[in-house]
Amino acid sequence: MVKEAMTKGQRLLTAIIPQEMAGMRLDQVLAAIFPEYSRARLQYWIRCGQIVVNDRQLRPRDKIQGGESVKVVATADEVTTWQAEPIPLDLIYEDDAIIVLNKPAGLVAHPGAGNHAGTLLNALLGYAPELKAVPRAGIVHRLDKDTSGLIVVARTLIAHKNLVEQLQARTLKREYETFVCGVMTAGGEVDAPVGRHPVHRTRMAVVDRGKPAVTHYRVIERFRAHTHIRVRLETGRTHQIRVHMAHIHHPIIGDPLYGGRLRLPKASSTELIEILRGFKRQALHAVQLGLQHPVTGVWQQWETPLPPDMSQLLNVLRSDSNIAG
Repeated sequence: MVKEAMTKGQRLLTAIIPQEMAGMRLDQVLAAIFPEYSRARLQYWIRCGQIVVNDRQLRPRDKIQGGESVKVVATADEVTTWQAEPIPLDLIYEDDAIIVLNKPAGLVAHPGAGNHAGTLLNALLGYAPELKAVPRAGIVHRLDKDTSGLIVVARTLIAHKNLVEQLQARTLKREYETFVCGVMTAGGEVDAPVGRHPVHRTRMAVVDRGKPAVTHYRVIERFRAHTHIRVRLETGRTHQIRVHMAHIHHPIIGDPLYGGRLRLPKASSTELIEILRGFKRQALHAVQLGLQHPVTGVWQQWETPLPPDMSQLLNVLRSDSNIAG
């Protein structure tokens, strides 16, 4: 039985290791006794001296005899280099465990080279300072800078571990809407590995040695030279939808990396020409998010409409089709 106490703002966990676990590695035992924490985090705490067995510090690989007393000082690594900023957030849902928000296009997920401030992570720390105790301020999945839509944030370590496991198990539901070049005859599936481009290292590509990647899509509406589709991710590789759509010769409108040269339909209206030339980001929006709540276990799902720029694109595509028809 695990006992818990709070001391000096830290969570102190104690337990007696069952006899039936004799002969197992310490990190394996701890992962079974404290399932709310990842094995990697437990290994880190062992090495930092935050876990002791019979008041002795062991190594993750040391074998257990059974019956020992284990003490865990459960803390999170606070990242002090990331600064909180008062950036407005479009909140869709929140409780003590998670935050669901609608990320606008143009907002980088977290600080990196050339983006040390003004990111979603900085905004989250400004809104909920307790997120400094959660890895990456609770961001468990990313949207590209110029992709808009729904994203979930974990407010606690337990919620973070649970959501990461849902991502790994491919049970976290993510659906997108996008506009692609060319007229698709039907929906389908792209099952093609995605990895770093062998020449252009800032891009991804379908490559033999890439990681498995599966994208499902279905047609919502067809236009003269474009298609509005709904996309469901089975995996979550970097730039996956963008790469897969370009791979099947239906690149996303406005995609600066994978879109290729601008293609205008014959006899296009002035309005369509202007919006296609002026659309400088990939027309991709995370429209639906579904997950099993990390605390209650209840399935929850959210949906958000297309942002104004994509709604305008949709209206212009429809108008162009009507005029041509």
